[in-house]
Amino acid sequence: MDINTILSALANPVRLDILYWLKDPTVHFPPQKAGAPEGGICVSHIREKTGLSQPTISLYLSTLSRAELVSSRRVGQWTYYRYNPEVADAFLEALVQRLQNS
Repeated sequence: MDINTILSALANPVRLDILYWLKDPTVHFPPQKAGAPEGGICVSHIREKTGLSQPTISLYLSTLSRAELVSSRRVGQWTYYRYNPEVADAFLEALVQRLQNS
């Protein structure tokens, strides 16, 4: 986990929204197709919710993936993303430690 990579990923308001939505997918997205990974949301649903183009959403999700805040899983032709709470929790703890020890 790299604090600076995560901070950079969170600096964009849409990426922050995506992360927030993925944290509680049943509230923010419709039910996924049968066979979807548990907690995973199809890229097409994320794109629809943001109203942004497919290339932009792919770039945003790639940034969140590099920061390890989300994980992806491909099922057939679909890619599903889900929130990674372990990394988010570790990031918050590391950030608090770093700010308190500065």
